Amino acid sequence: MIPAMRLNNPLAERSTMHRLRFILPLLAFLGIASGVAWADQGPADLVREARISFQRFLADPDMAWARKHLSEARAVVIVPSFLRAGFIIGGAGGRGVMLYRDPKTGAWSGPAFYAVGAGSLGFQIGADASEVLLMVMSDKTARDLMTTNISLGGDASVAAGPVGAGTGREFTADVASYARSKGLYAGLSLQGAVLKPTSGWNERFYGKPVSIEDILVKHAVDKPLGRQLRSTVEAAVAGR
Repeated sequence: MIPAMRLNNPLAERSTMHRLRFILPLLAFLGIASGVAWADQGPADLVREARISFQRFLADPDMAWARKHLSEARAVVIVPSFLRAGFIIGGAGGRGVMLYRDPKTGAWSGPAFYAVGAGSLGFQIGADASEVLLMVMSDKTARDLMTTNISLGGDASVAAGPVGAGTGREFTADVASYARSKGLYAGLSLQGAVLKPTSGWNERFYGKPVSIEDILVKHAVDKPLGRQLRSTVEAAVAGR
């Protein structure tokens, strides 16, 4: 006797299809993100994109406070593409470059390469890509970034940078964060994000093993693309 086949539950099928509507685009997004932003992009491409991203930030009318206080920053970290996606458990990451301002001369140096990663828990569905600009306002945080990984919100305080003309109050966090994004997320919090120096990318860009101190303090290496990026930052500080 052949056993009767169990009929499918229409409600269960609809529930499964509803979930797949969100999961499949998310998987596609993650595949694109890992294939393009992480595998194919090289350090020279990242420096070019960082320069363009910085110019977009500073051209934004809402960035008046950032333009006014850029000369007070000890360093800036530019992440042209900070990717995040979540289905119950969210994650985010990207690569960026850091430029450092000498507190005595005011001259900028760099770039040095960093990875930025973050994870979050909670119900969240969506995916997006953001441009991120971090203005490091603390001497200690800028120095720490040269030697070790730091956690934003842990090792260094972070807050959203004032927009427009500013809040009229003194900014007290170690790091001011700005993000320009489009997607299903409403905002971008970098609390808990970790910034990590990436020695391999520094070596690829400069053509030999170099430390963060070699790049940012000793000025032992340089590249034309790096000079172009620094010139763009210096022009913004000068109001040009």
